[in-house]
Amino acid sequence: MWRWFDPLEELKRMQDRIERFLGEMERRRGIFPGEFMDFPVDVIDEGDKIRIIAELPGFKKEDIEVNIENSYLVIKGERKEEKEEKGRGYIKQERRFGEMSRRVSIPHDIKMDEIKATYNNGVLEITIPKAEPSKRKTIKID
Repeated sequence: MWRWFDPLEELKRMQDRIERFLGEMERRRGIFPGEFMDFPVDVIDEGDKIRIIAELPGFKKEDIEVNIENSYLVIKGERKEEKEEKGRGYIKQERRFGEMSRRVSIPHDIKMDEIKATYNNGVLEITIPKAEPSKRKTIKID
């Protein structure tokens, strides 16, 4: 069986594999002091929209940033270090401070102006409405 080789499709597959690998490496962080484990993200395709749910407990709404960069939704959160009280002797301190971020691949056909995000009780929910996919059009040659 003959299969057409599409170099752009192969590059896309390679990019997806590299992103999965880097995402896996990102999840393994947090071993050393000052590093942060990433946060869990659910991506749900609901037909006419994509819903993304991210757990960011302990963050303030003002410390979370959501952007669309190229074909990615980027969620960044920063937890600022609190001042240590004098005379308080920690035996162990597991609360971490610093920046966390996740990149989620999204389709190109979305309604940018209708994206909504809510943050409640440590859960960030983003709704991205899908746009109609572009139709194929045959161009007449003169």
